[in-house]
Amino acid sequence: MSDDSIANQRFTELEIRLSFADDAIAALDMTVFRQSRQIEQLQQELRDLRRLVLESTPATPSTLRDELPPHY
Repeated sequence: MSDDSIANQRFTELEIRLSFADDAIAALDMTVFRQSRQIEQLQQELRDLRRLVLESTPATPSTLRDELPPHY
């Protein structure tokens, strides 16, 4: 094999590896994008749940007497 043939073969192998690396980077980028959207949705749900809990909490503190069942 000549030096040109070896160089061409190595260059082709590098191009193939670069192509696979580009595909992997694109797949990882899409994964990060989806996870980012999911995190944003979960943060919004958490804010909504906190708001609901705060709205459902009575303004005045309850006592144990308020917790007794009606038959006592």
